[in-house]
Amino acid sequence: MVLSFPAGITRHFANNPAPAVLTFRVLNFNRLEHVLPNPQLLCCDSVQSDSSSKEFWVNMPNLMTHLKKVSEQKPQATYYNVDMLKYQVSAQGIQSTPLNLAVSWRCDPASTDLRIDYKYNTEAMTTPVALNNVQFLVPVDGGVTKLQAVLPPAVWNAEQQRILWKIPDISQKSENGGVGSLLARFQLSEGPSSPAPLAVQFTSEGSTLSSCDIELVGAGYRFSLIKKRFAAGKYLADN
Repeated sequence: MVLSFPAGITRHFANNPAPAVLTFRVLNFNRLEHVLPNPQLLCCDSVQSDSSSKEFWVNMPNLMTHLKKVSEQKPQATYYNVDMLKYQVSAQGIQSTPLNLAVSWRCDPASTDLRIDYKYNTEAMTTPVALNNVQFLVPVDGGVTKLQAVLPPAVWNAEQQRILWKIPDISQKSENGGVGSLLARFQLSEGPSSPAPLAVQFTSEGSTLSSCDIELVGAGYRFSLIKKRFAAGKYLADN
């Protein structure tokens, strides 16, 4: 979670050395685990009566010092981004993953058949949004000499021995509601292949996997914009 401050706030703080304390509440806090507030900037009560939300307030002298330092380092910046919280989302198994995957290999001495089934999962997101720039990457060993029956078209990197499918976006509006398959047959000179993990990459804007939200508490500040996004980190599927 990042708060972004306009550059002009440093002048405001210089003219108001005792500003209102910036306080905010994280909603649906019980969906999070391993929450790490920025120790220099954020404070909170260790005990809370309501597990579904949690209030944090900012150490204003430390924030003012930090923003002043950043403004000196980046005088051309129009906004200063400040990391406030890091967290993990409590996962509920496969229903928490926005793209469900199944990989099957058929490895013979002379050929390998690879099939990847994927399914867009609306339940994982607070608001269903498209997964953008989706990439499926699989290494295939065994001395690939030829590709056959590749659907949809993919790119084979002979040097790195891996196949890459790129799909611009996957969503409810995609064909079959975001359910699809990737197929390829590889002719081999040194088979059979050994099944390898599938790695997937994607980004998404406009929703979260945590269902968390944020609201300000008290006067003195306002949000001009709240951006929500998530992206695939280590997103793998085995045979």
